[in-house]
Amino acid sequence: MTSPLRVDTDNRGLTTLTLDRPRRRNALDEGLVRAATRALEEAVRDAATRVVVLTGAGDAFCGGMDLYETRDLQDAEPSVNTANASALAMLFETLYRLPKPTIARVNGPAFGGGLGLIACCDIAVAVRGSRFAFSEVRLGLIPAIIAPYLLRALGPRQARRWLLSGEPFETKEAMRMGLVHAVAGAEDLDMAVERQVRHLLAGGPEALTVCKRLLEDLVPTDEGLAGALAACRIGAEAREGVAAFLEKRTPVWPGPGGKRPGGRS
Repeated sequence: MTSPLRVDTDNRGLTTLTLDRPRRRNALDEGLVRAATRALEEAVRDAATRVVVLTGAGDAFCGGMDLYETRDLQDAEPSVNTANASALAMLFETLYRLPKPTIARVNGPAFGGGLGLIACCDIAVAVRGSRFAFSEVRLGLIPAIIAPYLLRALGPRQARRWLLSGEPFETKEAMRMGLVHAVAGAEDLDMAVERQVRHLLAGGPEALTVCKRLLEDLVPTDEGLAGALAACRIGAEAREGVAAFLEKRTPVWPGPGGKRPGGRS
């Protein structure tokens, strides 16, 4: 079975993790989530690894949660649903708290959880013209697990603005709000990432680890957030929002009292 994640390490200690589900825009299903978490844990144990770069295969960085899997989880046993959300929470926590420097090589569009991955990395370099959106609310979902990291990356006001609206934006706005640190053309993206890698490799490995620890705030990534996502995922709005997206139609949101417009319930 083909792995949904590629791992490459060079002789300098640069480990590149490539989300490798290009046909699904590198969406986060359970297999990819667990593979990425294991790879990050291995990078911690590997003394030769000094810097980790996270990127996507094909022309997208990460499309967020796999909505086909989300649809299936809506009718799964509650314990299965919650375990899936907990595994996702573990991925973000592991990436955010990794004791080695991390760079998001944003090679294309990112949505929902994909933006959470960017926010969890220490440095983000994006290709010019990429589109982004915190799209959860437009699917009847909530960004429960990624919210703590986005608050730290964007600040409360920017987070409210973009997480509540779900409005798409491009790299210029992503840089203005602080989600990404540098923007480059497609032909210059690798060079821009390499520039950041060289800066990081110039630092003392132990000093970088201690510096990250000093800058780290307590992040609430407990079961409460995973549970919030799991509960939301099986609700009426999430069922309608996910179904509408997969059926390529506009969602029909329930009105007051849970009724659909036109008297439908």
